Amino acid sequence: MAAPKIRPDIPIDRKYLLTFYEASSYFNVGVNRLRELAKDPACDFAVKTGDRKTMIIREKMQDYILSHRVI
Repeated sequence: MAAPKIRPDIPIDRKYLLTFYEASSYFNVGVNRLRELAKDPACDFAVKTGDRKTMIIREKMQDYILSHRVI
């Protein structure tokens, strides 16, 4: 089995998927609020990457913020 490749750190503004903590820092929205928004079935900016891990699609979250007056 080959050793995993070490990838350089990618700046948050260039990542496609963000963790809740990265998204919270980037968008200045609380982690709990992001989790609450991601649970909504109509949410199109959150994606499950496994059984438990949910990630935020940065560009769609930006569009969501621009289209809503209250988060």
